[in-house]
Amino acid sequence: MWIADNWKDYEILDTSNGEKLERWGDYILVRPDPQVLWNTEHTHPAWKKKNGHYHRSKAGGGHWEFFNLPDTWSIDYELPSSKITFNLKPFTFKHTGVFPEQATNWDFSYNKIKDAINKNRKIKVLNLFAYTGGATLAAAAAGANVTHVDASKGMVGWAKENMVSSGLSNAPIRWLVDDCIKFVQREIRRGNTYDAIIMDPPSYGRGPKGEIWKIEDSIYEFIKLTTQLLSKEPLFFLINSYTTGLAPGVLTYMMKKSLEENKLPAASIEAMEIGLPVNKSGFVLPCGASARCTW
Repeated sequence: MWIADNWKDYEILDTSNGEKLERWGDYILVRPDPQVLWNTEHTHPAWKKKNGHYHRSKAGGGHWEFFNLPDTWSIDYELPSSKITFNLKPFTFKHTGVFPEQATNWDFSYNKIKDAINKNRKIKVLNLFAYTGGATLAAAAAGANVTHVDASKGMVGWAKENMVSSGLSNAPIRWLVDDCIKFVQREIRRGNTYDAIIMDPPSYGRGPKGEIWKIEDSIYEFIKLTTQLLSKEPLFFLINSYTTGLAPGVLTYMMKKSLEENKLPAASIEAMEIGLPVNKSGFVLPCGASARCTW
């Protein structure tokens, strides 16, 4: 498992009965987590000091309950030789604007890009389903030119706010509100290529014009399509999944077959679960899976 254990402004304090107790900077949140199948006593004192609690409904969805929590606040993540800042705000379906387990992938991307740039390479990165920009900011902080694509105008706006807070306003980032599949198809027709590709596709979603995305129906063909955008000297291709059926072995196989079918150079492919350490118990909470294809 790849573990996001370098956080200072975030930690899981405890887990119990389908919920996780988290510290986000100065504030404590309780949010549901489907992986927490055990029920332990709430002995950690922070359970009684929570600032926000997301209650899941049996009918689907849920709602936030707040206790002296600001509308927005920020946390930092320390990269090996840089820092990125995230503006947080609780919004629909338990989210805050950051998936903290992705920090392990930010570190990976940052180090790969930084190493290539130190060897006098110019690196172009494509970040698809880019959300609020964690991977975009990590790549830009390392010195890459980044194209950030997400179907949600609100998420792209939020990512831009994070860029400003991170001191990266002058970084070469191209921001696009677009359907990721259609964007990739157009880039192939234009003959554009990228040295590194990052994607974090949702299990289900809609494009800006109502286009429906179902990961089980679309993901393999989309990976195969997107690999056509890799440059002649590719650096890496990183895919993340929160969908239960897409285990590390499945991600590995899809990456391998996509490269073979497009007659691309053989690569080293590693895939593992990603996770976050739990302060009280000392174990690691699984939070999805990632595959890293490197050359």
